[in-house]
Amino acid sequence: MARTTGWGSLFGCFSSSHGGGSRRKNKKGGGGKKKKKVAAAAAGSSGGGSGRPRSLQSRMSFTELSLSGMVSPEDLSLSLVGSNLHVFTIAELRAVTRDFSMTNFIGEGGFGPVYKGYVDDKAKPGLRAQTVAVKLLDLEGGQGHTEWLTEVFFLGQLRHPHLVKLIGYCYEDEHRLLVYEFMARGSLEKHLFKKYAASLPWSTRLKIAIGAAKGLAFLHEAEKPVIYRDFKTSNILLDSDYRAKLSDFGLAKDGPEDDETHVSTRVMGTQGYAAPEYIMTGHLTAKSDVYGFGVVLLELLTGRKAVDKSRPPREQSLVEWARPYLADARRLDRVMDPGLAGQFSTRAARRAAAVAHQCVALNPKARPHMSAVVDALEPLPALDDCLVGTFVYVAPPYAAEDQAAAGKAGGGSSSGRRGRRRSAAAAASGGDHQGAARTTADP
Repeated sequence: MARTTGWGSLFGCFSSSHGGGSRRKNKKGGGGKKKKKVAAAAAGSSGGGSGRPRSLQSRMSFTELSLSGMVSPEDLSLSLVGSNLHVFTIAELRAVTRDFSMTNFIGEGGFGPVYKGYVDDKAKPGLRAQTVAVKLLDLEGGQGHTEWLTEVFFLGQLRHPHLVKLIGYCYEDEHRLLVYEFMARGSLEKHLFKKYAASLPWSTRLKIAIGAAKGLAFLHEAEKPVIYRDFKTSNILLDSDYRAKLSDFGLAKDGPEDDETHVSTRVMGTQGYAAPEYIMTGHLTAKSDVYGFGVVLLELLTGRKAVDKSRPPREQSLVEWARPYLADARRLDRVMDPGLAGQFSTRAARRAAAVAHQCVALNPKARPHMSAVVDALEPLPALDDCLVGTFVYVAPPYAAEDQAAAGKAGGGSSSGRRGRRRSAAAAASGGDHQGAARTTADP
């Protein structure tokens, strides 16, 4: 289903030279073959079997790993040989986070609490000195061991500038932890919707949208495609330069195999972002992710949440409220984020709205591939020649004595009022009067 592109040549995780060819369909009675395949892959990784290490160019699917039964720490380590992931002990991560001190606490999600830490070659030989984020699985939370394992498995094998980098993990007794690169500016959700957060400039919003689109396109067009399944603002993290990176792969799935058109799975995800056909049928495709991207793009354009129960009933669903305006350039300004204060390119906004409109199409076949979305969005930052500014009218600077004299001479008569109206009209006409109306725009 996914088209072959140049991504594989740019990033070595996926190559057309992957060993083993296409994957077999999971048919009844095929479990033994799957298990043998996993065992062979692990043996190859450890230098046994054929003696050739399994590289990331031949990424194992999560299905292959999970079908091998309960995955032990040793099995996981063998399956990730060549990924350069560091395996930490719980004692090492306690030291890194000052015993999970509240002064290092960053936040908490469905997975569990996240702490800031610092690692260097003293923590692990060969480890570059850097600030990290340590995510601790809450065994009583909304996610569990399977989601943790999924995240380790996918991020351990996938590398891209717009995917958050997994540095290592801890799989010790009941402890399940993940160690990521630290993303200095947190989530896109925080910047868009926190009450006291400064409004993101138009150029930054475009940069974030393009970066997130590239990350999603990479997943879809890999040799073994990945469906992200949980694309939303809280899962898009930003570094110090506002580069967007996808995080939280706990719900990710391997894409359809061979001639299959979809993956049948239990419906998971977040209300407002999940594609309608996926909710109704449980049929998951890459176009389900495209829908989620369209919702996030709408959030960037409008400054509104995907679902907001505090709004009037007709405006609670962002997609349903915004859809009629997206294809009408004359009405688009009605949905643009007031926080932008008019500082955006009209042409770029119209094109971005057209992309969003296609992405949230009810018919999944009408939605574009993410590579096409990237192509459509990349030229938009250059369209900065027609910024719409805020209209500011400055009243004419009448002197107090002139106003008093005019009042006495005219006595409130119609001639006095006509004189004042002529002065105001002259000011608004844009002549040499210093009180003329002005339009402000970005330099």
